[in-house]
Formats: sequence, C-alpha cells, structure tokens
Amino acid sequence: MQKITVLLADDHTVVRAGLRALLEAEEDINVVGESENGREAVRMAKHLQPDVVVMDIAMPSLNGLEATRQVTRESPKSRVLILSSYSNDEYVQQLTDAGATGYLVKQTAAQDLVAAIREVKKGNAFFSPAISKRLLEHFRTMVNRPPGERKSTKLTPRELEVLQLVAEGYANKQIAAELFISIKTVEKHREQLMRKLDIHDVAGLTRYAITNGIIETAQGLDATRPHA
Repeated sequence: MQKITVLLADDHTVVRAGLRALLEAEEDINVVGESENGREAVRMAKHLQPDVVVMDIAMPSLNGLEATRQVTRESPKSRVLILSSYSNDEYVQQLTDAGATGYLVKQTAAQDLVAAIREVKKGNAFFSPAISKRLLEHFRTMVNRPPGERKSTKLTPRELEVLQLVAEGYANKQIAAELFISIKTVEKHREQLMRKLDIHDVAGLTRYAITNGIIETAQGLDATRPHA
C-alpha cells in the first residue's frame, strides 16, 4: 500500500509532536518531515514533494498564507491543508484563493484531520463543519449584493510579507535584507498597506496582524525580535 506522505508546518514543537503521533497511528499515512516556519515549509515541500502539507497560519518569518501560495507554486502536486486556531472568514477566503484545498480549526483536529488528509489527497476540498456553513452563508450574501458592494481590502503577497515582518518588530533595513529588496521598496510597500488598511502606526498594524492570524500575540510582543 502506498502511503500518503505528509509534511507538518507549525512553529509549536508540542503541536507537531501531537499531530505526528495522531497521524502515524494510521497505516496509510507517513509523516515525512516537520518545519517550524513558513520559509522552511516551502523549502521542504519543494524538496520532499509530499502529498499533503498540514499548514499553520501564524508562523514566524513567513506566515501560512504566503507559504501556501509558494508551496502550490513550487510543489504543484502537494495539497495544502490549513490547520489553525483562527477561522476569520476573510482569511479563509484568502487561503483558498492562495491554493489551500482544506481548512480545519485546531479544536476539531483530533476528529477531522485524518479524514481531511485522505480527502485532500484525492483532490477534494475539506473544511471544518462550522467553516463550511459560514462560507456557504457568505457566498449567498455576496451573490445577493449589488456588484458595487462586493469589495474587500486585498493586500498583495509582498504587502502581507512586509506586514508580518513589521508586526514582528523588524525595521525597514532588516525587512529589505530578509526579502532581498531595497529599503525604498520596503517603504513603498509599508505606505501602500497602511493606505489600504487605513492604519498609520506600527502598533495598529501589529494589532491587525494578530487579529487576522498573521502573527500570534507572543510574536507581536516578543522583545527578542530584532530591532534597528
């Protein structure tokens, strides 16, 4: 029997250990790797080409949204299954737009994760029941709205990367080095995302990043993060 290969991406060691134990109890699933941040997840997915990547959202260096985009590009055969404590409707939509095949909330992982992995391996979508219900309601609402009202704030992938690093405490120079772009380009992205979000200070951006699951509270307030 050919096993379903799985890569786990979560910055919490205890969570990864629990997921590995849960999955390796199944005869048809093999955990082939673990990563603790988004950039590492992308590199490992490209190298290992797993059938399924179980991806957290709030991870350091590169969040799950951008990691999902990059995994689907670098490892097209890999299906991305989001497993997160966050279930913000707009974020669920952004992740599915980015290529995620399924979305589970961690509270129901023990009941749904194995079934979800098997389904997304087949190419089927799988969502936690509560998320499925809200997505359906959201779709019905959007369909019934006049076209002029169907709009939401959309940040580009690069703006989201800059937002995460700003919220994690990186200065412009450090963001430029991390993303291999110029300081002027960083400044431009910061201006654009502040304008789009109508938020004009770092504290506000950090709160937005925490609320939307881009970073976790501990990350946003971590005094050990680099500062210039």
